[in-house]
Amino acid sequence: MSVEISAACADFVIAPQVTLQPTGADLDSPSVFRFDVALVGLGYVGLPTALAFFQAGSRVLGFDVSKERLSAIATQQVDLLDSDQARLHQALGEEAFTLTDDFSRLAQARAVIIAVPTPVDDHLMPDLAILRGACASVVANAVAGQVIILTSTTYVGSTREMLVAPLAGRGFTVGRDIYVAFSPERIDPANNAHTHEDVARVVGGATPECLRLAMAILGAYAVNLHPVSSTDTAEMTKLFENIFRAVNIALANELAEISHVLNLDVVEVIEAAATKPYGFMAFMPGPGVGGHCIPCDPHYLLWQLRRTRLATPIIMQSMQAIASRPLTVVDRVREVLSVAGRGVKGTRILVVGVAYKPDVQDVRESPAREIIGGLRALGAIVDFHDPLAEVLRLPDGELLKSVANPQNYQADLVLVHTMHQCMDLSWLQAAPIILDASYRLGDIPQRFSL
Repeated sequence: MSVEISAACADFVIAPQVTLQPTGADLDSPSVFRFDVALVGLGYVGLPTALAFFQAGSRVLGFDVSKERLSAIATQQVDLLDSDQARLHQALGEEAFTLTDDFSRLAQARAVIIAVPTPVDDHLMPDLAILRGACASVVANAVAGQVIILTSTTYVGSTREMLVAPLAGRGFTVGRDIYVAFSPERIDPANNAHTHEDVARVVGGATPECLRLAMAILGAYAVNLHPVSSTDTAEMTKLFENIFRAVNIALANELAEISHVLNLDVVEVIEAAATKPYGFMAFMPGPGVGGHCIPCDPHYLLWQLRRTRLATPIIMQSMQAIASRPLTVVDRVREVLSVAGRGVKGTRILVVGVAYKPDVQDVRESPAREIIGGLRALGAIVDFHDPLAEVLRLPDGELLKSVANPQNYQADLVLVHTMHQCMDLSWLQAAPIILDASYRLGDIPQRFSL
């Protein structure tokens, strides 16, 4: 599955006035690279990044181990912003954009950027298998003169341990004949307010020369680059960004529970506080936290710090609160049904939206999985409607399909979990009971807040 390049390859220049030449003359190194950059992993980070490079005029090699993913990209059956869909449509018709599942082809790329998932397991422990495998394969296929940039969120020291040390073991001198850096991704799926080109990229190099060349690579498309002193600093920067969000979301959820007890509208409180032009950043409550970052990334730091026995109570308690939030939603369903004189067992419940955030298809770590599983365990009859995420795998492994016509479902209670812009929710006016876990529904007489 490739669009092969037929034109002769020219010498690689990554930025004006910056020409790279490998210095490891004793190593087997091609004198010409066929691609300017290779992206390892074509998921929510790798594919948009590949398209940004392509749009900037780079010759791009896109690698993924999944043939299904490559096929979906080739047929444009992927979840992207409209602007990136347009870029993909253009790229698939050009010669300078190639898709492959052959790791050996990475040797043809001047720069290799690793953008693979870093999830956690069922025990909230880092699952490093994908990252370790990707880094090992990149190292095995590395050639002199390459710039290797890790962008996946991971623990502090990962770049040194998974790239720098193994490359040295192969005989490379990092900073002289091969170059290594860490530059965390900052892509927010479904958010078109910040383009890839405009969002600042933090860059930390294994050596000063690694930093210089990594910035030149990323400068092919990124407007704003922020250098830091080391790969470790760049790794910690990304962890702190998502820990900051996790702590504030946990606080917003707690404020929602406080407001419920005090008979206050938490959204009104937050919106009023947000009128302060300094010292405050608005975070909204919700049914829980899903996706690839907040439920996972802070655990990489907590896992790493266990060996140091350093107490981190704010982070720990915030992550525990986030993990328990779906069960709070289950308890609130029971409470609302009790007020209506009903029990949970046998009650028909329809969950509206199961993606982890509005306007995406992604259901990774979605709180809806645990909420539906918890309600079913109590004997409820639970289904869902989501025009973007048509299938949801429950914690017990069962595959649940989206209800096509929610207005015909005859639900006893509707739980609004995720609201997509494409949804027509006018049918909710006829629903007997609505529990709004999205905090976006507005005023409906039969609506209960979470």
